[in-house]
Amino acid sequence: MSKTLVCKVADVPLNGTHRVDLPSGLKVLVANAEGKLYAYPGICPHQDVDLGEGFFDGKTLTCHQHLWQWDIHSGSAVGLAEAPLEQYALEVRGDDVLIGQESALNACELFVGLPSVLLARLDKLATRREYKAGEYVYKVGDPAEHFHVLEAGRVEFLIGRDERMSAAGFMLKKGELFGWAALLEKMPRRIASARCHEDSAVLCLNGAETLKVLESAPESAYAVMRKLCATITRYLSVEGAT
Repeated sequence: MSKTLVCKVADVPLNGTHRVDLPSGLKVLVANAEGKLYAYPGICPHQDVDLGEGFFDGKTLTCHQHLWQWDIHSGSAVGLAEAPLEQYALEVRGDDVLIGQESALNACELFVGLPSVLLARLDKLATRREYKAGEYVYKVGDPAEHFHVLEAGRVEFLIGRDERMSAAGFMLKKGELFGWAALLEKMPRRIASARCHEDSAVLCLNGAETLKVLESAPESAYAVMRKLCATITRYLSVEGAT
């Protein structure tokens, strides 16, 4: 697990919070509850609202826009909230506050439950790439050789071409997979465009090489392909993301 410096202990007031934008594109909220620090994503999972502008009473974090709430000790949903917050492993070294992050592959729905040996092989195939806000990960018509897993930031999808291009109506968050055409036969070209809504980092994996790894473990491969079918169905219901 890699460790990343987030801030200094003094940056986080007692029973208060401190929002940090990391160079990787990851947004982190550090909370101080009675002298103990906790770290979570800085963006609400509901509608991408800045949690640094929310309310914190030392125990419960509340999003100011739609009043979703979370227990600061565990990240579990409270009241109106329909999803928990992912809690980052936090370490204090002297005056430094660091967080640990597992590979985004571990958070990817497609690969949850795979044996650790298989995940390690997939992780070796992954190449980390960073994009600036507004940059395209791929465009309509590009070769569909790789699929991607979002590590940090946000990615939106566009359908159509040129002046007929329009937003597909949804964005991805950490651990979500896109560019799934690379895992299918007879899908050589992209039929949608993926553009970074903000500075983002993605893991890029070659589809053919990934399938070779999965073929070495048929039971795991079957589980992954079932999840992929569910993912494709969900994406197609809002017009794509291949």
